[in-house]
Amino acid sequence: MTEDRGPQARLPASASGHFDMKVTVLDDYQRAIEGTEAIRRLRQKAEVQVFTEKLATQPALIEALRGSQAIIPIRERTKFSAALLQALPDLEFISQTGNHAYHIDIEAATRAGIIIALAPGGNSTTELAFGLILAVMRRIPQSDQAMRRGEWPMVLGYVLKGKTLGILGLGKIGTEVAAIARAFGMNVIAYDPLISEDDIKQRGAEPVSIQDLYAWSDFISLHLPLNVQTRDMMGRQAFSQMKDGVRIVCAARGGIIDETALIAALDSGKVAGAGLDVFGQEPPGLTPVVSHPRVIATPHVGAQTVEAQTRASEDIAAEVLSALQGKPLRWKVN
Repeated sequence: MTEDRGPQARLPASASGHFDMKVTVLDDYQRAIEGTEAIRRLRQKAEVQVFTEKLATQPALIEALRGSQAIIPIRERTKFSAALLQALPDLEFISQTGNHAYHIDIEAATRAGIIIALAPGGNSTTELAFGLILAVMRRIPQSDQAMRRGEWPMVLGYVLKGKTLGILGLGKIGTEVAAIARAFGMNVIAYDPLISEDDIKQRGAEPVSIQDLYAWSDFISLHLPLNVQTRDMMGRQAFSQMKDGVRIVCAARGGIIDETALIAALDSGKVAGAGLDVFGQEPPGLTPVVSHPRVIATPHVGAQTVEAQTRASEDIAAEVLSALQGKPLRWKVN
């Protein structure tokens, strides 16, 4: 049974009407994780409070989260700063969907004794990244838009076979992209400073320096985390080392590409096209990079598939239950 608490929040009641634990879920809950078996189990163990819309002010957020032992942010639009964490003395655990927790101050959480864990789930970013590659090379959105205007244009694209794909970051997703690219007949090269050359070869790519990757690639796909080393790493200097007419895809993290430098490279023709699922600021609004005619933009939907969200929801609910019951965690961050 669900008790109404206004347009944003809903609370289930147990048979006794009392729970010892309170869990708050933020952001897109119904679409992402409602109705899964893991959530049903969680509702049997804890009071589950749900907010589907972003809480507009810090005081409203603090008031909403007050008394929660665990918080589940489904997306990353709520920033867990040191000040926010300090204002939540009952908080013990945050379980974040996805592979990263950039919006959480991990050091502050650790000092406060708050455990952070991830729930990677079934990430579908590989397919989106390669879909962007195909869309950029064959100019699929441009053809669609022209048809919707009643036109029958000659839209020239390019084949992938025989082209060189440079992959920056050969982790799980980068390796999967490499496998698809080989199936299309592409030559695959990769740079990843954290992986040995032998491992890169075993993952289906030819290891190269980052300078050679820039110089040789017809297409570059980014699969790196965002950190001090990678922020704005693809800027004016990087673009200057690339082939004329190179194409870029990023479905990793916003902030790796310097968007001002990308605009300049697109305008000059150095970069012939780009497919972006992530941006330095999200949501970005109608920025110059989003509205550029040679950019295909999607709203950070790499993991937004039914299958990925179902698996992530199961993982995250199970992880919260484990934390609240003092059991070992699979994806603990701190």
